[in-house]
Amino acid sequence: MTGTKFEVEEDFLTIGRTFAEYRGMLDLDPAGLAGRSVLDCGGGAGSFTATAAAFGADAVAVDPLYGPPAADLEPGLERAVEETVDQLHEKRDRFRWEYYPDVETRGRYLRAAAERFLADYVHHPDRYLDGALPSLPLETDAVDLAVATNLLFLYDDRLDRSFHADGLRELARVAREEVRVFPLVSLDQTRSAYLAPVVEELRADGFEAATRAVPYEFVPGSTEMLVVSPANA
Repeated sequence: MTGTKFEVEEDFLTIGRTFAEYRGMLDLDPAGLAGRSVLDCGGGAGSFTATAAAFGADAVAVDPLYGPPAADLEPGLERAVEETVDQLHEKRDRFRWEYYPDVETRGRYLRAAAERFLADYVHHPDRYLDGALPSLPLETDAVDLAVATNLLFLYDDRLDRSFHADGLRELARVAREEVRVFPLVSLDQTRSAYLAPVVEELRADGFEAATRAVPYEFVPGSTEMLVVSPANA
């Protein structure tokens, strides 16, 4: 793992974030989730779904990771955490260390997310659906809110403009109120080349689409999310 760019050697990085991280990345109010239905798309090994359910939400996650027994998933998740932590040590100066004071703390967040995910995956398998963008295994208007973190606009080197546009249309199909997406910068830590043209496409289709500041920064300059909603929402 050399060079300055954060490298993802597999197709996508299978790590997860905690609910606290989602709260910052997506500017979420936990109290506002009670009684609402929410989707975490590309949920991976994140603990958002488990914690949102504990706050009273009807929460579900979709990811191609889901399906195998937890015991089969655990070694790969631990390996992904170790590889991420090793790379963060190498490229520490590429990130801001206010939210996480050091690499070890970042690693603890990753492991905490994976542990909470695995426990919930075992006890509530119905919350975790095998699927992926741009075709989700959910009915139209199935949830109030859909969130997507660390997938869209992150992998400019392997997901094209059509995937981003079709993926957002699909998220907007299943979310009756709002879609929130973070980050808006790619792996090379520059603003995604697809953001502006995809936003134009969505607006032409009749959606409202706008960036909004969030109270979270790890990649320098990555301080905004994209919010998409029906024009009449």
